Amino acid sequence: MKIFDFAGGERIDIKKMLEEREPASYGKYEEVVADILEAVKSKGDEAVFGYTKQFDGADLDADTIKVTEDEFRNAYGKSDPGLIEIIKKAKIRIYDYHMKQKQFSWFDTDDDGTILGQKVTPMQRVGVYVPGGKAVYTSSVLMDVLPAVVAGVPEIYIVTPPGPDGTINPDVLVAADICGVKDVFKVGGAQAVAALAFGTESIPKVDKIVGPGNIFVALAKKSVYGHVSIDAIAGPSEVLVVADETANPVFVAADMLSQAEHDELASAVLVSTDKALAQKVEEELYRQTALLPRKDIAEKSLESFGAIIIVDKMEDALRIVNDIAPEHLEVCTKSPFELLPFIKNAGAIFMGDYTPEPIGDYMAGPNHVLPTNGTAKFFSPLSVDDFVKKSSILSFNRQSMLKLAKDVVAFAEAENLTAHANSVRVRMEEEKES
Repeated sequence: MKIFDFAGGERIDIKKMLEEREPASYGKYEEVVADILEAVKSKGDEAVFGYTKQFDGADLDADTIKVTEDEFRNAYGKSDPGLIEIIKKAKIRIYDYHMKQKQFSWFDTDDDGTILGQKVTPMQRVGVYVPGGKAVYTSSVLMDVLPAVVAGVPEIYIVTPPGPDGTINPDVLVAADICGVKDVFKVGGAQAVAALAFGTESIPKVDKIVGPGNIFVALAKKSVYGHVSIDAIAGPSEVLVVADETANPVFVAADMLSQAEHDELASAVLVSTDKALAQKVEEELYRQTALLPRKDIAEKSLESFGAIIIVDKMEDALRIVNDIAPEHLEVCTKSPFELLPFIKNAGAIFMGDYTPEPIGDYMAGPNHVLPTNGTAKFFSPLSVDDFVKKSSILSFNRQSMLKLAKDVVAFAEAENLTAHANSVRVRMEEEKES
């Protein structure tokens, strides 16, 4: 972990450093992903079973690829009872938060008879990718599924990588069951994305695919966009902490490591107006990293994509924040809410010393599926809006149409779209002809 004293004239191009983590830059994997997508598209289940055997070591078929009722029931016996209760508590908080996002159809009627409105309709089928591999992401089930449940999506399908014995982590199954999802398929990787995008004999084609995954999943989602909708192309996790002299260096270091332990491409950056704090955080990072079971991952993350930046004033720190547009932003200052109006680009904003990023990952309520790699400049956290479609509604009678008719004809003729103009003109002349 390096300290860069911007106040003293040092510089590092943080954006350029972080861009090296962008999923779109991993061109060497694209050919492999393209081959998998094409195989699943043309061969369906056969390709899915083959890749599942090749990559996950699980020998599955049409009778075993879907989780059974018995497997759901058995999962409760294998999960820790305390964790099950925590999952139920988290579900309530996440569900309640997303209920506040829900939008409804509306109509507005003018005195002349014009009716304008918007019809909000949930998507019919949604596919949720739940990662496996280096860690168990039970929380991803809650975060990806519950906004769809609130939106009213009637068909929700989960895909997740199986173990070599063909089983799914019991905590994942418990979370799915608590959220009301019974359609869980034992398939991961690019082949799972392909199955959801194109459909196979066993796995239905969906309208949208959501959920984070590794580089193969990210590139697969990118490739099938257009055949289906996707939430985003998720990149490695990241946190940026803004701190002044009042921040607790133990807290700051711990929060940075909570992201660095995700994987080697994760990023943890501190921007501080206080040089003494920065030095204490650096010391804490070394001390706390040595105690982590995932020490090797955290060390590589901090070495490659971690930084501590010292700035003259808070305005400089906010400029860096808005330029980087971090996935997670922690504001550990004396008066964090005073800075909130000046924060323009961030996926989730954690205010104050006692709002660590992990509380948002699990229990707070807001969604933890967030824009990464600077995309918080134009993307938002996963929400209920991601699972609905909005249709405009227009209704005019003859009187209200005639009020706009001449303007519409003139507008259309100015664009040389004479058939557009005629579509209105024939209605203007209707009364004369009668």
